Amino acid sequence: MPDYIAALDQGTTSTRFLIIGRDGRLVASAQREHQQFYPQPGWVEHDPEEIWRRVLEVASLALQRGGLQASDLAGVGITNQRETVVVWERTTGRPIAPAIVWQDTRVAPEVARLVKDYGANFFLECTGLPPATYFSALKLRWLLENVHGSREAAESGDLLCGTIDSFLAWRLTGGSSGGLHITDITNAGRTQLMNLAAGAWDQELLNLFGIPRTMLPEIRSSSEVYGEIRMPPLEGVPLAAMLGDQQAALVGQTCFLQGQAKNTYGTGCFLLLNTGERPARSRHGLLSTPAYKFGAGAVHYALEGSIAVAGALVQWFRDNLGLINASAEIEALAGTVEDNGGVYFVPAFSGLYAPYWNERARGVVAGLTRFATKGHLARAALEATAFQTRDVVEAMEQDSGAKLEVLRVDGGMVANDLLMQFQADILGRPVVRPAISETTALGAAYAAGLATGFYKSLEDLQSHWSADRVWEPRMAEDRRENLYAQWKRAVARALDWA
Repeated sequence: MPDYIAALDQGTTSTRFLIIGRDGRLVASAQREHQQFYPQPGWVEHDPEEIWRRVLEVASLALQRGGLQASDLAGVGITNQRETVVVWERTTGRPIAPAIVWQDTRVAPEVARLVKDYGANFFLECTGLPPATYFSALKLRWLLENVHGSREAAESGDLLCGTIDSFLAWRLTGGSSGGLHITDITNAGRTQLMNLAAGAWDQELLNLFGIPRTMLPEIRSSSEVYGEIRMPPLEGVPLAAMLGDQQAALVGQTCFLQGQAKNTYGTGCFLLLNTGERPARSRHGLLSTPAYKFGAGAVHYALEGSIAVAGALVQWFRDNLGLINASAEIEALAGTVEDNGGVYFVPAFSGLYAPYWNERARGVVAGLTRFATKGHLARAALEATAFQTRDVVEAMEQDSGAKLEVLRVDGGMVANDLLMQFQADILGRPVVRPAISETTALGAAYAAGLATGFYKSLEDLQSHWSADRVWEPRMAEDRRENLYAQWKRAVARALDWA
């Protein structure tokens, strides 16, 4: 058995390849960003060919940095940005259009029509997801209706589609020369085309959205040996796992017990609570979603609170306002003031996700006075992520009927001590950062390791988890509740703005 397992982490802004040892420690890695395209207001696109080039680049570079070759890897797991959709030609592999990214809101008018014609409950009952621009089905329908000739090509079986994991798996395993057209249950569950209880494509939904079944990938488990990779530099390595990025982080945090939860602070912010082998239906604006399925085992489910803008607000603060030169500088700037000075920042750049699901919300800065400085704005930008997380935690506790005792955290923003302390303060409970912070990639590697025998059991994986730091709440209860009440007032002003 080779000594290493690997993860291909294809995210919203970059692609990474990580090589991991048996103890879960990082051995080598490489990362490359890809371009973000904003051709119209509310539109967000990626170039699938650029992403494919980045995949090959980072895999090659990581192996080089580790002094390794493909034969040293027991397997590769894919984790990916979810909901982003690609359509490509079956015979050539050529994408027919740019990928439409999960953040894209071009289908907002169609969401309103779905709610009017079918009601939100129809989709929630079947898929666990409300009608929203977030998910893949409407994006896919838009491509078929707006790219010339694509509807006819799809009907005749000449086109394939999928989320990013499907596109990469197809290319890695041979492409037009026998590539596997597959996805896993966690990614399929984000398309709004899968029946949540059955774990299968729902024909009624396919008819409703006008999606030919022949376009769609086969739904597989999150952890199994699907086949061998046929592309250098990974030729001969088993492709052995696929997980949406947030589910991968749940696995990487080893949240295998019902009631365990993690929050990932990235471009957006995503809190998942393991609800066991039955999907929990939310009554408070959360998503019910597959968490993972290992081999022939049962599907495990999660409640998810999805926040559209977290780290993306810091990037906006840097790039659009120019108040900092690098994202990491925001902590020092926010630290120049003792509090937010009464300033609140609701980053509803393209509506608000959980628990509000308000497509017409828009960004609001509230509470400005002559006293406010750029330090107060920086602090308000960081606090927005913590406030949104509390919104989700409160909804999650109402749905589950249980109090979340500890929040495990990961993602790029957890290096920000000021944010993590405020998160503990505004939640009133401990926040724990793991010793191994690359939890998304780690989850994909863990799942691939289970499929190949590199790891023996869930207990084996849990033995690798340990805490790096714990933030305990230090804020007085009356101050905590006053700050949160002011946040809710600011949110009320953002709703239904457009």
